[in-house]
Amino acid sequence: MDCCDHCNVPDPHRGNTAYRRVLWAVLAINAAMFLIEIGAGLAAGSASLQADALDFFGDAANYAISLFVVGMALRYRAMAALAKGSTMGLFGLWVIGTAAWHALHGTVPSAFTMGAVGFVALAANAASFGLLWAHRSGDANMRSAWICTRNDVLGNLAVLLAAAGVFGTGTGWPDIIVAAIMASLALQGAWLVIRQSLAELHERFPVPAEKAARELLEVVRTYLK
Repeated sequence: MDCCDHCNVPDPHRGNTAYRRVLWAVLAINAAMFLIEIGAGLAAGSASLQADALDFFGDAANYAISLFVVGMALRYRAMAALAKGSTMGLFGLWVIGTAAWHALHGTVPSAFTMGAVGFVALAANAASFGLLWAHRSGDANMRSAWICTRNDVLGNLAVLLAAAGVFGTGTGWPDIIVAAIMASLALQGAWLVIRQSLAELHERFPVPAEKAARELLEVVRTYLK
């Protein structure tokens, strides 16, 4: 589906109470999984698990941002989606660097830990995916949340394949390859989100970026007082 399919439709999602409840639920799921997976990834020496853990952290941060802006005007939600898309892109670049480091050092992760934690992460993301399914066709902010979770489910399946590969080959290359795949998913998702959010900012609210940023900062300051 093209990322701008919903750029010109009416904005029915402002202050969506059901969506806020969903965001709180997936925020809790992602924050808990970050703590579980970062510990397991570091202990196992797995690039793909560490990448997936940081992905959980990034998603938790994204959902927290969404909770602050979901009741605001579309312009501010599009700006938040733009920031989220940029974060997804940076995550993809980080994973590429991590995979390169493990390739240079010849790291061989624990296949058992990768598999066990991968199954737990898959279950967590499947639950988040189900919660967000009804909101997958909203504006850039809602679509970005669903894209994050879609990528996570695919990433978890790749981690499980990497665990089987590491177990079968006794090398860390399957783990490194999966980390590269996850980076590609993050970069693809970042492009989709950034493209729609920029379209919404340009077509529906043609104001200078500097002025919009100042207005958003002022809203946040007022909210935090």
